[in-house]
Amino acid sequence: MIQEGRVSVNGKDVYALPVMIDPAKDKVAIDGESIKLRDRTSERRIYILMNKPKGVHTTNVSQGEQTRAIDLLPPDFPRVYPVGRLDAESHGLLLLTNDGELTNRLTHPRYGVPKMYRAVIDGYITEKVLDELRNGIWLADPHQGKGFKTGRTQIKIAHRSRQQSVLEITIRETRNRMIRRMLARVGHKVRDLARVRMGTLTLHKLAIGEFRLLTAQEVRNLKKLPEGERPASPKPSRRPSRHE
Repeated sequence: MIQEGRVSVNGKDVYALPVMIDPAKDKVAIDGESIKLRDRTSERRIYILMNKPKGVHTTNVSQGEQTRAIDLLPPDFPRVYPVGRLDAESHGLLLLTNDGELTNRLTHPRYGVPKMYRAVIDGYITEKVLDELRNGIWLADPHQGKGFKTGRTQIKIAHRSRQQSVLEITIRETRNRMIRRMLARVGHKVRDLARVRMGTLTLHKLAIGEFRLLTAQEVRNLKKLPEGERPASPKPSRRPSRHE
């Protein structure tokens, strides 16, 4: 369109590429009609902390009657995206933002940002099984067609009885439904799973379904999170049995 002479900048037709403009100051028209420019460099960064309810999906892609996390925000709210996964059956802390750099830092395995979950499981979990989980267990990876070993995991017992155990689990890696799969692998079904912490953020006084803007200090704390220590990745191998 520029080479055809259909574009004008500040009232003057332009014909040669490149044409450099400042979206905040210059006026651009195509075929004599002004167009609205968006200056992405000055787009305000937004950081939302949400206590996601069960049944809400952490995707921006609309699929039928699914309720998405962004659907809980006010109409015409600026576009934001969920940071990481939190499956629909789980609830708890979810960060939404339009800051792509921070999203990468919080989700990329190299940084190992700690995330704490509270899991309610069936049955009495033994110390032997806890040690097994803490040291890493083998899970299948259907996308890669081979197994992988989970990293070292921090686990604290909040409650334990013959019928039910409540665990506080902190992991530094995130794969689809990983905590549910880890506990199922050692014979314990998850009845409830909530994320209660991400880095320095918690759900303090935030009820299910509520959300709020992060404070400036909270954003600074997230941006200066130190790089976590990643254990060496195991070489691809067969998945051993639990008795080996």
